Formats: sequence, C-alpha cells, structure tokens
Amino acid sequence: MQRKRILFVAEAVTLAHVGRPLALAGALDTRQYELHFACAPGHQAMLAGTTLTYWPIASIPGAQFLAALAAGRPVYDEPTLRRYVEDDRRLLAEVRPDLVVGDFRLSLSISARLARVPYVTVSNAYWSPYVRQHYRVPAIPLARHLPLALADGLFRLVRPLAFAAHTVPLNRVRRLHGLPSLGWDLRRVYTDADWTAYADIPELFPPEAMPSNHRYLGPVTWSPPVAPPPWWDSLPAVTPLVYVTLGSSGQGTLLPMVLEGLADLPVTVMAATAGKAMPAAIPDNARVASYLPGDEAARRASLVVCNGGSPTSQQGLTAAVPVLGIAGNLDQFLNMQGVVAAGAGALLRADRLTAGAVRRAAADLLNQPQACAAALRVAQQCRRYPAGERFAALLASALATPAGPLP
Repeated sequence: MQRKRILFVAEAVTLAHVGRPLALAGALDTRQYELHFACAPGHQAMLAGTTLTYWPIASIPGAQFLAALAAGRPVYDEPTLRRYVEDDRRLLAEVRPDLVVGDFRLSLSISARLARVPYVTVSNAYWSPYVRQHYRVPAIPLARHLPLALADGLFRLVRPLAFAAHTVPLNRVRRLHGLPSLGWDLRRVYTDADWTAYADIPELFPPEAMPSNHRYLGPVTWSPPVAPPPWWDSLPAVTPLVYVTLGSSGQGTLLPMVLEGLADLPVTVMAATAGKAMPAAIPDNARVASYLPGDEAARRASLVVCNGGSPTSQQGLTAAVPVLGIAGNLDQFLNMQGVVAAGAGALLRADRLTAGAVRRAAADLLNQPQACAAALRVAQQCRRYPAGERFAALLASALATPAGPLP
C-alpha cells in the first residue's frame, strides 16, 4: 500500500510550536506515512534522530512575536500573512502532501483550502469557541499601569474588541483569495481547519456542543534531543527536586528571581534556560543547563515551575507533579486557569513577581498533600488520552474525507 504523505508546518515563534508537531510526527507509523516537516531555519537540530524530511519556511522572529504579545497588539499584519500564504502555496506545490498539519500557522486556513489539501490544525482547547473561559488581564501595559482589579475589569470590557482587532489581518487576506470572513472571534481564527485537534483533555477544559471535527488528543509532550548535563546523575537524593524552566516565550529574564526564591528552601533545583543566557549568579542549591530532557526532569521532580504554558505544565501533570505557573501572556493564563481549577497547581503573575512570592507558592505546593493528590488525579485522567493513538485515528478520518470545494 502506498504511504500517505503528511506535511507538518510549525510556526516557529516559540519552541512549543515546533516541539508539539515533532512529537505528533514521531508517534506515526512510517510504514504508513511519508513524513515531511517545515519550519523556520535554525531549528533543524530539533529534528535530530528523526526520519523527517525538512523543508525551510519563513516565520516572523520570536522576539517580534513576544513583543506583540507583551504590547497586546496583533501578532501578524496583512502583508506578513500575504507572504505566508504565498510561501505555504509554494511549499504545498513542491511537497504535494495528502494532508497538512499546522501548529499556529494561521495562513494554512487559506493556503490549504486553495490547494484543496485536507488541513488539520493543532491548538489548545482553551482557545476553542466551544470551551467557556473566564479571561484575566495578561501582562500587558494595561495591567502595569492600573490596579489589578481595575485592569481586570477593563480588560473584560475591551477583550471582545481586542479579539476582533486581531482577526482583521487574516480576514482581509481571506477575502483577497475569495474566502469568507471567519468573523470577529479570535478563537475561530486560531482553530479554523477541516479538523481541529486539541492538545488537552476535556476534564481540564470541558467542551460545550463541540462539533465532531474538533477532537481532544490529550497531552502532547516533547523534549529536545539533548544529552543530559554532567551533573544530571549526581543530584542529591535526600532533598526534593524542583524542575524549573521558563521556556522560550518571554519570561527567561525572570529565572534569576525564581532561583533566588527557591534558594532558601530545602530543595535541589534543576533549571533549563531554554537557550537563553545563563544567570550571573546561581544559588548553591541550583544546577542550570541550556536544555534538559524535560519529560524525565518532570518525572524526577516534586514540583515543576514554568511559564504556565501547556507544554511544560503537561510534562508535570502527566508525571503527577504539581505545577507553579508564572504567567505573562494570555495563552499561559488560560492554560493555568484549568490547572488551578483542578487543584493541581498555583498561578503567579510574571509582571508582579517577587522572590518571596515564588518561595511561598513553591513551599505551599510542596507541603500540600491535596496538590499532589490533585496532580495524581489529573495524571490518571491524562492516561485515558494517548495522544499519538488519537492523532493517528484523527488522520485516518481526515484522509478518508476529501477536502471539499472552496466555501
């Protein structure tokens, strides 16, 4: 039987959007599928050990993406999305896939339809139009210049207008190509596809009247293909281990403050900078590396401290370990809302962080049996959603359903 050709396209504005499709690609049977992977140059090292065929495709710089989030302005403008669509169409014409999988590559909402290629998008359930959310003001200028309660109230009032502003560039480019508008709800822009796959579990983010082409995969965890640091096998066994990584999405500058907050606790810290600069001062109880095997680090830990995003949170929760999320952007706040509601973690604001707050929150989670019990309960729920198997089943359904005519 001829193998089906699957193209993964990662929008490499953060490492998470590269790692998640890599994990899903790695779960597929290469006897059934010929696998291709496209992302911005500079990430080829993350494909080490795979049999994926690499294709370069441009993404905006990560710093530009993070600056837009921090300012609360739209990430993509119309000219950028026009170029993305052109790049996508060239790639699709060259690879000629039977199906394309995108992770935050919003332009595929247009280019895949124009190419008549079935399109699966990978997203998070807290961005779904079919999951109810309570929005809190992220770390944007509004929150920095006003009392938090007032900023929260104003954000709830203006949030629909802000979401609408973020939809304008893609909707304009859709109209240029004869496709209808997706409306003013940013959640539709983030999740529009023939098939939408959520890298979450419904127990944390319950659906409401979700259509059959939207499916939960379960947690999708991934670790970079790196060797453990020299100190990996000599960590003390007599104190709890705390795994710290603030990821590639903007909170890396807070790592010294986090290490300071954990310095006086009876713990050993294993921290990853996610490729950012090493802290100038490292406390005696901390060991730091550029990257760590995150899944294994979470399994060894008694607490995971991260930026609140889903990738590292899921590493902790699938290992039955509570999560302390230090959230800055809205994505991180939305993810931690589900974690905190489950009792499996705590949330701190990146824009109001102090070493003392880190110390108190970490001590509370380490000493609360109920937090550990809740993390164990979530881990048991996660086991009911084997993401690789569920993704393979979704692909089978998508491949059996030909791409329809343009709307």
